[in-house]
Amino acid sequence: MCSTTYPTPSDEDRFPPHAIADPPVVTPALVALLAFLALQLGIGAYLSRRISSEADYLIGGRSLGYTLATFSLFATWFGAETVIGSSTTIYGEGFSLASPEPFGYGLCLILMGALLARPLWNRGLTTLADLYRQRFGTGVERLAAVLLIPSSVLWAGAQIRAFGQVLSSASLLTPETGIGIAALFVVAYTMFGGLLADAVTDVLQGVILTVGLVITLVAVVLRVGGTGEALHLLATTDRVNLAPAAAGPIWLAVEAWAIPVIGSLTATEIVSRVIAARSATVARRSALASGALYMLVGSIPVVIALLAGALTTDLAHPEQLLPTIARDSLPPILFAVFAGGLIAAILSTVDSTLLVASGLLSHNLIVPLARIENERIKVRLARGGVLAFGLIAWVLALNSEGVFSLVEQASALGSTGVVVTVCFGLFTRAGSPVTAAMTLLTGAVSYGIATFAAHPTPFLLSLASALGVWTLGCLIDHVRR
Repeated sequence: MCSTTYPTPSDEDRFPPHAIADPPVVTPALVALLAFLALQLGIGAYLSRRISSEADYLIGGRSLGYTLATFSLFATWFGAETVIGSSTTIYGEGFSLASPEPFGYGLCLILMGALLARPLWNRGLTTLADLYRQRFGTGVERLAAVLLIPSSVLWAGAQIRAFGQVLSSASLLTPETGIGIAALFVVAYTMFGGLLADAVTDVLQGVILTVGLVITLVAVVLRVGGTGEALHLLATTDRVNLAPAAAGPIWLAVEAWAIPVIGSLTATEIVSRVIAARSATVARRSALASGALYMLVGSIPVVIALLAGALTTDLAHPEQLLPTIARDSLPPILFAVFAGGLIAAILSTVDSTLLVASGLLSHNLIVPLARIENERIKVRLARGGVLAFGLIAWVLALNSEGVFSLVEQASALGSTGVVVTVCFGLFTRAGSPVTAAMTLLTGAVSYGIATFAAHPTPFLLSLASALGVWTLGCLIDHVRR
């Protein structure tokens, strides 16, 4: 592509008069956000009265229809990394083969619908770790639960960090204070309603999110000079280069795409929505539809980030790129809609991650070990897990390098062993408990070692190691028979 040089905008061009001054602590956008949060909390509290069992709390009683399942999958997957993380990365580094958002994660949802949704639903699972108990026994189930929990908590940390950035951009709150408020609300919201409340509000959240992003895109296009000028900037920018050579060694691009497509394929957050559907057909079709919707809506932050060079060049907090552009481009009421959309995206994701982590701890570890049969006690344990993991996620959000780094760690950490064992466990009879356990451990340990050693493609190395151990284990099992 040809390159173009953006004119250096003046301060008045980059920051309209209404945006030059620091926003007051209490702004119309912040008031609207607090009202939206109160509504979400109210919905959660209302629907909490319908929770009478562990299955009601963790998977909505397996009652999600097409609308709830589709929007729940879309909203759960469309989180901080799509809106905040990817736009920040593209603004700083440009768009290339090493930029998998939004198509990598959208493809992941489509593959889930095409390959795994039906067989997973047919298993009658409450958590993904249940599959390991069915196929490989309780020992492997508990190992899988221990390995799956950190990924969900990392993902929750990413969403809470992004939540804090949105609150900060809407007021004079520091990012640290915003993150603290975000963590407090998220934990309270999740403890109340469980998955059913999340699924119901996901429909509202999905609509608000889409409307907020579309409004912001229209405002940005108008600020750069209209549709014609925006298309010209996109067509001539040197910030888009799809040639493999420009993105670096081909294996780096493969690594970047393998993490969201393969590493996230068996993410517990997706699985929890799939197994909460009311039928296998609903699970499959909803996953396919949500993948297409994800790619369509996810393209909006990409376009905004590519046009951002004509609007602003200096940010104290780069992760506030999209909220800052929206604040500077929109009147307060429309910025409130945009900020509400970001909050919607974050809430639907962090709710799922905390529920999943808590479910793995309570359902697969504490309940069977303590031999608890009372459903009310099970629900209380699950809610207690949400509180504990919410506090951990808050600490991670405060001490991470950024939203996108947390998401990459969550997608890759231990996921290769999970992908290998789930896929072979669902579609074949091969693999003993020892083989499955060694594959899970190899996936987690090899990724950790490769990352610590600064290997350029730790995920691919970990995937190859997990496949190798599974294959070797199956050969040994065959010989022993």
